[in-house]
Amino acid sequence: MDIKTIKTFHSIVEHGSFIRAAEELNYAQSTVTMQIQKLEKDLGVRLFERGKAVQLTEAGRMLREQSKEIVRRMEQLQLNMTDLQSGEAGSVRIGVTDPTASIRLPDLLKKFMEQYPRVKVSVAISSTPALVEQLHRDDIDFAICSVPDAAADFYFQPLFYEPFTLLMPEDHPLAGKTVIRPSDLQEHRLLITSVTCPYRQKLEIALRESGVISANTMEIGSMTALKHYVESGLGIALVPQIMLNPMPNGTITRPMDGSPINMLIGMLCKPDSVMKPAAATLYRYLERELTRDELGTLTELPP
Repeated sequence: MDIKTIKTFHSIVEHGSFIRAAEELNYAQSTVTMQIQKLEKDLGVRLFERGKAVQLTEAGRMLREQSKEIVRRMEQLQLNMTDLQSGEAGSVRIGVTDPTASIRLPDLLKKFMEQYPRVKVSVAISSTPALVEQLHRDDIDFAICSVPDAAADFYFQPLFYEPFTLLMPEDHPLAGKTVIRPSDLQEHRLLITSVTCPYRQKLEIALRESGVISANTMEIGSMTALKHYVESGLGIALVPQIMLNPMPNGTITRPMDGSPINMLIGMLCKPDSVMKPAAATLYRYLERELTRDELGTLTELPP
């Protein structure tokens, strides 16, 4: 007994005719007759009264009632399998760094999940090194982050450059300058992120290249929290420009002298793994939308 035969049985009952059922299912009439004969043999009962218009036996009526839910569930299962294979259903877990996770991603995911309501998405927000470890363990399907140190182990698809600017209280001693040199930061408290954060590492490289050996720093564990600490007057910070809309009360921005500090952001995944269809669907969507929507695109900003 298979689902096709059960569906043939229901079609005969619905149309009241073997011939009309065969036409509906695009079968030869002999095929429909053979299916019912085999079904009756498998079940050991007659399903239709012989020699009359299509009329169910007691066993046929029982089969009709008790197999309706089976057919419905099997049809739904077949639909689910098709959606899973096509990437329109399934579960995806991605890793994302801030500020993309907090600012860019919510609206994009909302649109994606409206288009693909059967795809369940989970988001892990962490630093690039932590996301690399999660990729190694297959805890996430792909990541949106900066270029990892071990980039050779992964495929990295560049998307855009994240531009940074100096944020400071409007009454800060450096507020009178139109451009801030790295050496100007040495005498003032600089708010920085954790030691594993690629943003901090890039800032420290820029300071060392400018001859700044040591700086008065205060570590703040969250990139998104930096602007609030600046707003409170605790110091100045190099922050992504996208985080400053709206600007915190009582703060101003100033550019850094020399080459702008920009962080390359892209999609990170294992090069040798076959991505799940749902993950591949989300990957392509985010790749397209983040590249299209960013003001700081690869063509507009220098590396």
